[in-house]
Order: sequence, then C-alpha cells, then structure tokens
Amino acid sequence: MSSAPAPAPGPTTYRERLVPGPAGVGAVILFAIMSGLVVLVSNTVAAIVTTVAVLVVGLVLVAVTSPVVEVRGRELHAGRAHIPIDLLGEVEVLDADGVRRALGPGYDPRSFACLRTWTKGAVTARVLDPADPTPSWLVSTRRPAAVRAAIEAARGA
Repeated sequence: MSSAPAPAPGPTTYRERLVPGPAGVGAVILFAIMSGLVVLVSNTVAAIVTTVAVLVVGLVLVAVTSPVVEVRGRELHAGRAHIPIDLLGEVEVLDADGVRRALGPGYDPRSFACLRTWTKGAVTARVLDPADPTPSWLVSTRRPAAVRAAIEAARGA
C-alpha cells in the first residue's frame, strides 16, 4: 500500500504574527525591571543579570506564543489550526465594534476563535462543510481587508 505525496502547500499570500503592541511589550519590560529590583537587595550584578535574563526570556516567550495568521496556498491558517478556503463562506471584515458584536449574545461557542485583544480588527467566515461541527471562524488581524483579499485571491486561483 503506497500513499501519494502530499501536495505542495503553495505560496503564502498573506502572513502576520499577532504579537502584542507597545503596551504588551512594555509590560514585559516592566516585569523584567521589577524582577531585577527584587534581586537588587542582595547584589547589583545579580540584579542586572536577572533583569536582562527575564527580559530576554519574556520577549522570546511573547514571540513564540504569538499565533501566525496566514493564507498559504488554498488554506487559511490561524495559529495551529487551518481550514481549506473552499470550505469557507463569504469572508466578512470586522472592526472593533464588529468583533464585539460577533462575540455578543448570538455567538456560537462551537465557533473557532483565534483572538487577541490587542488587535482591533478581525475576519469571520461561515464554515460550509456540513460534517464540521464548527459553524464559523473568527480570526484577529491588524489588516482584515488584506486577509479577505488574500482569501479571495486564493479562492480564485
């Protein structure tokens, strides 16, 4: 029994890492400084080393744990999840108020959501696969119109 090779993933037409904005990075810096101040009572060199170490580890953790939103080939990727674009309905661009409404009283908890509070925009699309228990996707992005354009371009390819 042989299996056919997996198809090539195709070109990436949109890619964005949802890293925190200045306030999130500022919180990491403040935490590193506070950690250094705690150690300062025992040793100045240890305080400097602690501050730098906590800052580096914190910034690396922020970068590594920030999800990537991308349109690659004919799939939408949001963090570790992905879905073929052919299984998505019309993509709707949402601003901050639209995201709030989408998460309001009519929100279906079975929906897939890749949300970050520091990104004000998002895109949403209904899942067309009747076998999929997930009714829709809601994905944060700083450039929702660009994500929709990339999905539509991939759909037409």
